[in-house]
Amino acid sequence: MVSTARAAGNGGLMNSHHDQDIEWDVLGVHREREAGLHASALARTMDWLRDLLRTTGGGRTPVHRVLDIGSGPGVVTCLLAQAFPDAEVVAVDRSPGILERVRSRAAAQGMGSRVVTQLRKNPGEFGSPDSADLIWIRNGFHRIGDQEAALRSLAGCLRPGGLLAVAGSGLPPRFLPRDIGMGRPGLQARLDAASEDAFGDMRDQLPGSVRTVEDWPAMMARAGLIPSGTRSFFTDLPSPLGMPAREHLQMHLTRLRDQIGDRLEPEDRATLERLADSDTCTGILGRPDVFYLTATTVHTARSCRGF
Repeated sequence: MVSTARAAGNGGLMNSHHDQDIEWDVLGVHREREAGLHASALARTMDWLRDLLRTTGGGRTPVHRVLDIGSGPGVVTCLLAQAFPDAEVVAVDRSPGILERVRSRAAAQGMGSRVVTQLRKNPGEFGSPDSADLIWIRNGFHRIGDQEAALRSLAGCLRPGGLLAVAGSGLPPRFLPRDIGMGRPGLQARLDAASEDAFGDMRDQLPGSVRTVEDWPAMMARAGLIPSGTRSFFTDLPSPLGMPAREHLQMHLTRLRDQIGDRLEPEDRATLERLADSDTCTGILGRPDVFYLTATTVHTARSCRGF
């Protein structure tokens, strides 16, 4: 048995950090699978960003350095490196284990010399001014209390004419029909509502949390940037869904059970348990009616310097 003194001392702290890194590594696997499902949408996103950077005020914007903030396991990092072959791409994340996955992925794709990693434990700590021609951030603002302050910080990291791209959830994943033959119909809408409540509670508890209307073009303009367009990129995988997508959804449902299970009515929690169960024909791995539909919305803005 671990003594109380040890649990309260450095040993307990080290175990806490170790457990946190394991959790981030599990999330890394989840995000790798998710990115695989979104491969076509991500490719279209990269094409759009490249087009936006092709001209600035009538001249080509050279891209020599790219920041991928909250990179996760490096799927998008490597796509950015492919889209901008003359650039150094910097993956920024808070987990050493996740960043090791980035390095392994980049090396396997022959881009190890151009993809570098930066460990950032503190939300909002992004880098030095004038450090990038393109900054990509997906969902990284969610755990930052003051999102507008973070935008101002990122704006200061852009070189003249540089581009900031903020990607978020334009459409939460839909993957089940309204009536799935067990439990009360409309389960997914209630899962979405419980997730939104949990997300709001999480944001309210962040240090320095500031509520703001999430009008990203307006927020970017207040940060001193020039909004340059918003687009949504859809992923639409009809049934019958392949096994990699089903495995991703099973992990998604398992995480939902752990994160919001106590917010659900008993009947909905029981249904969620059955969907996540890999040993039943009613589980997500075996259902013939499972599909996958979602969209990522990307907001962009340029540095006003250089105009």
